[in-house]
Amino acid sequence: MSTLQSRAAQRHKNVPADWYARSIRENLLQRYWHTRRFEEIGKMVEPTGGKVLDIGSSDGTFTKVLIEKSHADKVIGIDVLEKSVSYAKRRFARSKVVSFRVADAHALPFEKNTFDAVFCLETMEHVEDPLQVGLEMHRVLKDDGYAVVLVPNENLLFKIGWGIWLLGPGKIWKNTHIQDLSADEILTILKRSGFRIKEKKHFILGMLQVVKVIKR
Repeated sequence: MSTLQSRAAQRHKNVPADWYARSIRENLLQRYWHTRRFEEIGKMVEPTGGKVLDIGSSDGTFTKVLIEKSHADKVIGIDVLEKSVSYAKRRFARSKVVSFRVADAHALPFEKNTFDAVFCLETMEHVEDPLQVGLEMHRVLKDDGYAVVLVPNENLLFKIGWGIWLLGPGKIWKNTHIQDLSADEILTILKRSGFRIKEKKHFILGMLQVVKVIKR
């Protein structure tokens, strides 16, 4: 395990292995928040099949949406938390399409031009070097592929809401957001990584921004 990966795992040690599956089931606010994410991301997924990478797959909740929307032949989910990867493996044990593994987004363990689509959903704010992650996404994406990146838009409303959330059930996420990425900053990072912006959208009162990119 790399040093970056170890530090990331340490920051997220309090996050339950089944966090997303459980919180959507038990928390109305979380159910609304993530359902809206599913809807907006789903609009950008192309049902072209092929091979798909899900960076920051956690317990596989979002990965399931990608499988259904993309009609992919193969989906690989990666995460730094071994407990989340283990849970996702058990959850999808019967699937012939999806697999999960522990890996570091800063150094993806795949050859260049491997994937038809790459998804990085609410993960960039958790990494130490967003540009390096962007470059790695670009490297493993096929020349005719696309990538989708979802990040919090660090506007005033999000910062207030996030601060309140950390005082309650969201306290397990304290100190896990180590990047403040404004709408312009994430676009700059993606362009510097070698991508061309194809589509972008804000939703949930501007608190989230999703960007779809292709290689130049």
